[in-house]
Order: sequence, then C-alpha cells, then structure tokens
Amino acid sequence: MTKLRQSGDYQMPVVDRGVRPGTVFRIIVLAIVLTASAAAFVVFKNQLENEIVLGILGVLAMVGIFFLVSSVIGFIEVMPQSRPDELARAFLDAHEDGTVVTDRKGRIVYANAAYGALTGAKGAAGVQSLETILSRNREATEAIYRLTNGLHEGKQGHEEFRLLKPLANGAMTGSGAHWFRLKARVLPLEDANSNPLYLWQIADITAERDDQERFFKELQNAIDYLDHAPAGFFSAGRKGEIFYINATLADWLGIDLTKFQPGTISIADLVAGEGLALIQSVQAEPGLKKTKVLDLDLRKGNGQSLPARLIHRVSSTRDGAPGESRTIVMSREGDDGDQSASNAAMRFTRFFNNTPMAIASVDGDGRILRTNAPFLKLFAGLVSQDDVERGLMIDAVMHAAERGQLEEALAAAKDRQGDIAPIDSLHPADEGRHFRFYVNAVIDQSDQAPEEAAIVYALEITEQKALENQMAQTQKMNAVGTLAGGIAHDFNNVLTAILLSADHLLLSARPADATFADLMEIKRNANRAAVLVRQLLAFSRKQTMRPTVLNLTDVIGDLRMLVDRMTGTNVKVEVDYGRDLWPVRTDLGQFEQVLLNLAVNARDAMPDGGTITLRTRNLPAGDVAPLGRRELPEDDFVMVEVSDQGTGIPAEIMDKIFEPFFTTKEVGKGTGLGLSMVYGIVKQSGGYIYPDSEVGKGTTFRILLPRYVETAETREEPASREATAVATPAPASEPGAAAAAQSEPADLTGDSAVVLLVEDEEAVRRGGKRMLETRGYTVHEAGSGIEALDIMEELDGAVDIVVSDVVMPEMDGPTLLRELRKKYPNLKFIFVSGYAEDAFARNLPADAKFGFLPKPFSLKQLAVAVREMLDS
Repeated sequence: MTKLRQSGDYQMPVVDRGVRPGTVFRIIVLAIVLTASAAAFVVFKNQLENEIVLGILGVLAMVGIFFLVSSVIGFIEVMPQSRPDELARAFLDAHEDGTVVTDRKGRIVYANAAYGALTGAKGAAGVQSLETILSRNREATEAIYRLTNGLHEGKQGHEEFRLLKPLANGAMTGSGAHWFRLKARVLPLEDANSNPLYLWQIADITAERDDQERFFKELQNAIDYLDHAPAGFFSAGRKGEIFYINATLADWLGIDLTKFQPGTISIADLVAGEGLALIQSVQAEPGLKKTKVLDLDLRKGNGQSLPARLIHRVSSTRDGAPGESRTIVMSREGDDGDQSASNAAMRFTRFFNNTPMAIASVDGDGRILRTNAPFLKLFAGLVSQDDVERGLMIDAVMHAAERGQLEEALAAAKDRQGDIAPIDSLHPADEGRHFRFYVNAVIDQSDQAPEEAAIVYALEITEQKALENQMAQTQKMNAVGTLAGGIAHDFNNVLTAILLSADHLLLSARPADATFADLMEIKRNANRAAVLVRQLLAFSRKQTMRPTVLNLTDVIGDLRMLVDRMTGTNVKVEVDYGRDLWPVRTDLGQFEQVLLNLAVNARDAMPDGGTITLRTRNLPAGDVAPLGRRELPEDDFVMVEVSDQGTGIPAEIMDKIFEPFFTTKEVGKGTGLGLSMVYGIVKQSGGYIYPDSEVGKGTTFRILLPRYVETAETREEPASREATAVATPAPASEPGAAAAAQSEPADLTGDSAVVLLVEDEEAVRRGGKRMLETRGYTVHEAGSGIEALDIMEELDGAVDIVVSDVVMPEMDGPTLLRELRKKYPNLKFIFVSGYAEDAFARNLPADAKFGFLPKPFSLKQLAVAVREMLDS
C-alpha cells in the first residue's frame, strides 16, 4: 500500500508498513487481561463459592489492573513512541544523494528530496524512473541494464557514466558535461517471502572527476620538472653504456633526445680529455657501493667543453666486477652555481616523492627515519607520518613470518655489507598482496642523517606472483598431461592384445562352454579399461576429435531430457538460453560428454536435492578483461555456465580438481577422471574452463569457447576433409557399436587380399596377424618401418593394403607412408595408434589419403576397417 509523504515542495510516494507486530501483540495482551478482569468481577459479583476459581480469577484481575495502570503511567509501553521505518525515511530524506526505491518491475515506491531536486521533479506526479530519465543516453541505459540484471541475481553494484546535459533544467550547477555515479542494491525486508525492493542512489561526481584530472596534470608536471631540473642526471650500465639522460643534461651537451636510444652512447662519449680515467678510478670494493665527487669537463656536441661537478656513485658485484652507476651533474658555468645546486636539491626532493618505488631510510635498529610519499601510500593503514615521527619500526610493514630475514638484512646493512638478498613478504593485514623488499647499506652517512644505516626499497609484486603461480599450474598440468598420454598409449597396446586374444578364443567357444562367460568378462573389463584410457587421452588432449560448427542452444536443448533423467527426481534442471548465440566449432559428442560430466558432478554435490542451472551467453571481447583472467585473449567467446547449489569445493583443493585420478568421492564411486576429461576436451577445442565455488553455497563451472567466424579457408575445409576420407570405426569401449554402423560392409572376408601388418609391439602384431588370417587374408608382418620397406621390395609391391602403427623405432608410420607412396602412389594405407589422428596427420601432406583405427580395437573393428579401405 502506498501513500504520499510531504518532502520539500512536492510529495513523494512512500511505503506504508502499517502497525508493527510488537504493537499488535501488546494490544492483544491488554485485551486478554482486561477480559480476565471483567470475568473476575462477574464471578465475584455472583458470589461463587469455589475458592480455587475465585483465587485464579482474582490473580488475573490483579494482573489486568496492574497492566492497565502501568500502561497509563508509561511503566509498560503499549504503543511505541517512535517507529524504525519513520527513522529510516527521515534518514533517507536528509541524504545528500538522490535515492529512489523501486519494486522488481521498476515502479517507484519511494523517492527522497535529493532525488527530486536532482531530476527536477515537481510533486509526486512529476517523479520519473531512472530508466525514463536516462532513456536517451546509451551509456547510462547500458549501466542501468547491467545493474538491474545484478539486482535480479541479488547482487549489488555501481556504475559511472557521463551526460552531456543536466538531468533537468536547473538541477545542476553548470551547463557542461556531468559525471554521475549510480549505485544499486537489494533492500532487505523483514518479510523474506515478500517481493524484493531495489534501492537506487545517484550522485553528481563531476567535482570528483575534476579533482582526478587535476591530480594527473600535477603528476605530469612533476615528471616534467624532473626531466627539466636545473641539475643533469644520467645512469649507466656495467660497461658504461648510458640508459637514461635527462633533458637538462642533454640540452647542456647538445644531445637530441628524439634520436637518443638507450645504450647507443657511453660515458666515454660524454667525458672530455682525461676525465674518463678519473671516472674509471672510482671503484667500489666487492659487494659494496662507492660515491665520489669529481670535477671534470664534459664534451658538447659542437666539440666544446663544459666544466661540471659530478656526484658519481658506482656499485660492485660480490666477485668485484663493476656494476651500474648513477651520476648527478651540476654545471659550473655562469655565476649562479650555488643557486642552481639549491634548485637541484629542491627538484630532487620532488622527484623522490614522485618515484614509483616506495623508499624508506632506517637506522641500525630498524627504526624508520624518513619515507617518501609512495611508501606511505603503499602501506596505508600501517604507516603514517605521525608513526614515523614516533619512531615506528620497519618490521611493521613486514609479515611476521619474514621478520627474521629482515633482522638479518638490517644487521648486514649495519655492518656495511653489500649485495643483500631481497626479501619477499606478504602484507601483514592482507595475505593476498605480495611485496619484495630490497635493503641497501648506507656506506657514507651524511651529516644530515648520521644515524642512517640502510635504505629499504619496496615493490608490490602481487600480479607477478599470480603470473608465476599460473605458469607453475600450467606447467604442472602439461607435465601430467604428457605423462597421462604416454600411459594411455602403452595401455592401448596392452588392451589391443587382450581384446584380440579374447576375440580369437571366442571364435572357437560356444555359449554353453564353461569358459565362455569368463571370456566375455575379460572382454567386458577390457572395454571398461578402454573407457578409462580414452578419458586419459582426453585430458592429455591427444584424442581424435571431429569438430563441427555448432549452435550451443540446439546442443543443450537436445541434451536437456538426458540430463533430467541422469540427475534424478530430487534435482531440478533449469536452462537459461542466451539470445543470438554465436556459433562455435568443437566435437559434438565430446562436448556433450563435458556437459553430462558437469551435470553428474553437480547432482552428486547436492545429496539433498537442489537446482542445476545451465546458462549460455555471448561474451564480447570487451567483456573479457573484467573476468580478471590474464591468460584469456581479448577475443569473442561463447560462455556456458553449469551451476549447482551443493556443498562447494574447498579452496585448498581447487588447484587439484582437474588432475587425473583426484577425487573426493568414496572408493568405488568415482575414478577421478571425469573433470580431467572435461578439462582436456575444452582445451583441445581451444577453449577455457574456470571453477568458481563457495563452500556450503555451490559451484559454477564456466566454459569459454572461441566464437567461430567463417573465412575463405574454413569454407574449403569440408571438401578437403572429404578428399582425405578416413575409416574410423567406433571405439572398442562401445561394445557392438561397430556392428551397428550403417557403413559396415556385409562381407568381412579377405578374398585372399594381401596385408602388410607393421607393428613394433609383438603381442599386438601377433594377435592382428592371427585375426586377419582367420578372415581369409594373407598377412605379412614387420616390426618396424625399415623392415616393412624390405618386405615390400621382396614382394615386389604385391600388397593390397598396409596396416601400420604410428609410433615405431627407426622409422615411424608417417615416414613409412611417404616412402611407400613414392613408388606405390595408389597403395592403400591404414594407421593404428593409441594417440589421436591429429597428432600425426599434421606431419603428412594435406592431400594424403589414409584410414585410421584408434587403439584399442577388436577383431571385428579391424576387419571392418580393412574391408572398407579395400572397397573404397
């Protein structure tokens, strides 16, 4: 229910919450006790003889009279003196930001006086929503749209935008462009079941923006002052090569800074006469630094000399090799040398406070003597100027775990040792931030600070640490992937031998035999092992993929019913389809496995039921950076989210969830390869996957697949693939799948065709030879590519088809194919491998025609592949 509240010169709508529950309760209690008092009076009047009833009712009557009298005198409060909602409205009415409360549909429930003044509203009828007022400004409209979507998800947020004109005439000072900050959050209500209300606050921040602009101008001026200081500066490397020279010194020496490249000139090019020998005489002891004042002549560009005084500081490594040098040049030309030196000192102080490095000087006990402005800013909340004046210790900015290293470094500096190792430390109050401290000994104490023992430099390396951790995680996953791929390859050879031997025995076995059930069990478990190997190959990104252009809306729509069946009755599946999704290019079957695995994991994380949400949307390149993922390129992506309301993933195991065989499930309820396979498939598709989880609230997996853009080359791909057709039966992990294939030939006999079987694994070669011979083929076997070439020479090329492994010693399969095609260009060829076809096909010519049979394979699959290739 809404009513109008007077606010300023106009009326604004507010919510009428009605009588508070506490007030109602007090009125009900008062009514009860008054009723009891009346009943007691009637009973007393009728002179009932029951003493127990008279006693009870008499007590109630006394309580009623006491409550009534106490309420009158104020001892017991029946009606509150003030209401919290009135206090809240009074607070909002006095708030300087424009505040408006709306319901979920954007209808105004309340607006304060500042909102009316900012928007120029006159009375309740003139109040308009932000969407209406800002509808003509695209930037503002997009900001409102993003905030509204966040509110619908229960998230608060803020946006800043710029308007060329005021919100309303006379509503703002000045007629130029104005900046505004818009905040939005969900208003908490006492009744959790009622519809949510949204609180919007809008403020004019033009003055704040102007202050920022002035700050950047002052910073630019400070940099300009440094470059044009009355003193010259240059820094040189170990060999005397100059890396930096300021504009003042360049002007003195006639050097064109627009043509200056670091390292192109050296100190020897600047010093005239024998001055170079004087400079070279200044050498620091091993591991130390040395400063010397030198009077010498510098060489100008026109050949003239410039008398100058150099404050030259050099460093030396531990082995005594010369290090870098820093030099201040003060010209002695003219009569204002002293004044120039004074100005240089002033400019240097300004430079000291505007350097990007945090600097502090400390005494031998570690007490801070002075700091620069960046130091105070970097450690705001830990160090202030007052703290420095009170003698704050430098260990206040160091994490407790590294304070021992700091004490050792300060002791070394006090002893005037050089080359002190840097110290990496966490922020004492925020362990998410990392710092690196450099401690340098003060060799020559000045008269102004004789107690100065060390200079401490500090840099924040939080982003560097994040990159290092990310690189380490990537390297670990790559190493595990390489190991998994190698294991899968060897297992495929073993499983192939087992399957072929089992098929051979089954040919002579009858269902009634005692061994028939055992043979079927062997084959069934071999196929189960093949599924695990295929998951390892998926993780190592070495499985065969058949990418096609897909619309994920259609993929998820077709998969919705299957997900519903797999997740059970106590789990609800919701799908939020994005509009106008861009196409992606990936393997349909593999991507379906990704979604099914994530859905099953989400189901298992909600033993008491819940909701699984599948959400899709386009992610333009401009929205990639806010995700905070440094490895993500700024390209267009299609994002798929799988969210649950389950138990969540603890932070300590988040980095391990994609590793093979890592699982938190009970023994027998998971292999630990599901998420590994998901990771590998997404990576092999050129995409990215990120988990976001909170313990007790749920987990969201975000998959980002690159947007597919058709080009002239991609339009030619289908024709090229058709020209290099391959025969790939269903994997052995799917029993009977090859038999169900529509393209399976009816006749699998060999018709005396000659097969050259090339395989370095003897068990696989022996089993394959025996299996093909049972189908009527004439089989010649070779243990390597070189042996296969010799056999082809002996047979004078009388071979109908070659079946070869890919990875072999001496000569691999692709090399064998190229050598044989030189002499026999029409020879038919089938590769068998535990790796993906893509892993070796890239080493072959684009027009190379061959078949491909992935390991492990059964007798029937081998026969189908050979028969199809012979018939093609």
